[in-house]
Amino acid sequence: MIAILGGLGAAILWAAANLASARSSQIIGASSTLAWMTLVGLVVLVPAAALSGPVPPITPALAFWLSCSGLGGVIGLLFLYRGLRIGKVGAVLALASTEGAAAAVVAVILGERLTIPVAVMLGVIAVGIAVVAMATGEASEVAPAAPDDDAVRRAPGSDRKAALFGAAAAIAFGFSIFGTAEAGISLPVAMAIMPARITGVALVFIPMALAGRLRISRRAVPLIVVVALGEVLGNVAYVLGARESIAVAAVLASQYAAVGAVAAFFLFRERLSGQQRAGVVAIALGVAVLTAVRG
Repeated sequence: MIAILGGLGAAILWAAANLASARSSQIIGASSTLAWMTLVGLVVLVPAAALSGPVPPITPALAFWLSCSGLGGVIGLLFLYRGLRIGKVGAVLALASTEGAAAAVVAVILGERLTIPVAVMLGVIAVGIAVVAMATGEASEVAPAAPDDDAVRRAPGSDRKAALFGAAAAIAFGFSIFGTAEAGISLPVAMAIMPARITGVALVFIPMALAGRLRISRRAVPLIVVVALGEVLGNVAYVLGARESIAVAAVLASQYAAVGAVAAFFLFRERLSGQQRAGVVAIALGVAVLTAVRG
């Protein structure tokens, strides 16, 4: 039951965070959204990490995986938020949700053997990615909310560019979740999920603040809080669920793309083309089965 609740909780929380980030990115830009989200997330995690006990010795291997977790998470979120800003939420989230497949490829590169079921599911996911990326759908125009580099309009071809951002986010997330999993063996949960927030504050928030490029507005504040809490609590829910059953928790958590797509339909009246829907379904099924056979 804990695995089911943890996986479902992670899927809902991550979907909520991504939906809020899509709107926040349209208001203040993807970079500012990422900067504020990592700051709020770090503020939330620091007390939790302090209460979780002393920091274990940081070995070179642990430091490497923490670096992968932090850099991969920040780069992935930046790509994801840019994709959500200019493209369709359902399609972008479907592509980003293939992070598990990207992590599987990383594992293979590092020496893990690829079983036939995993290879087949990776092929299904690859087909789904290609379908979503190549299907343009009908582009809708969204007026920019701020006169900065992040302000763009949805124009013909923006869905395809957003798909590329979603695919790039999946690759970065793949390295991040692989690094987080490795780090989580030695560290408490709060410490294991902190690197992305520390990296974001150091490499995004502080430089943008010093350069005077950091933006905020009253409308974006509640959205940023939802993004930060959704990301942090989603990771906590997943880890707690995975302690009982990795397969069950991972299968349910990976469906945040489907949850986000359904929510986007009702909240934003967003529609996907027939090809995009087929691709999203293929990706969702492939991610679910891949996680199950790897669990």
